[in-house]
Amino acid sequence: MSDPAVRVDTASQVPPYEQIRAQLAALIRTGRLAEGDRLPTVRQLATDLGLAPGTVARAYRELEAAHLIRTRRGAGTRVAELPPAHGHDVHQLNTLARDFTSAARALGAGTEDILSAVRSALDSASGPATSPNGDGSGRVKPTEASATVQGPGVARPVGRRPLEP
Repeated sequence: MSDPAVRVDTASQVPPYEQIRAQLAALIRTGRLAEGDRLPTVRQLATDLGLAPGTVARAYRELEAAHLIRTRRGAGTRVAELPPAHGHDVHQLNTLARDFTSAARALGAGTEDILSAVRSALDSASGPATSPNGDGSGRVKPTEASATVQGPGVARPVGRRPLEP
């Protein structure tokens, strides 16, 4: 995947704003979105994902409260400077694990499925994602919308991947 993408599965029990927040936070923390990269406007991302602007605004507010992004009038929403990494923050790691576990449980996954997914993610952490829906086809699920968030550098248009019939 050349550009990071945000996907929202409307059939998921995880609220759309949380899906957006978690995905953008992960892209920022892993460096796929770098400091200063411009995010799409609330309105643009909402349109691309087929969501209400308030849903995207809530995700952005939570990211701003976590000091991962900053919004300035006239400058847009950009990835904030992250503090230098000194090892790992145990509290933050526990929070991420709790968030992931909650989202996985909301999907109906059991403990072994969750552990298997984590092991698989760790094994493929350096490799590209194979498919947004995990079936190897590269297709997006019918209940899923996708928007590309491009970085690094100057903001570029955000594309929408159409929903399949």
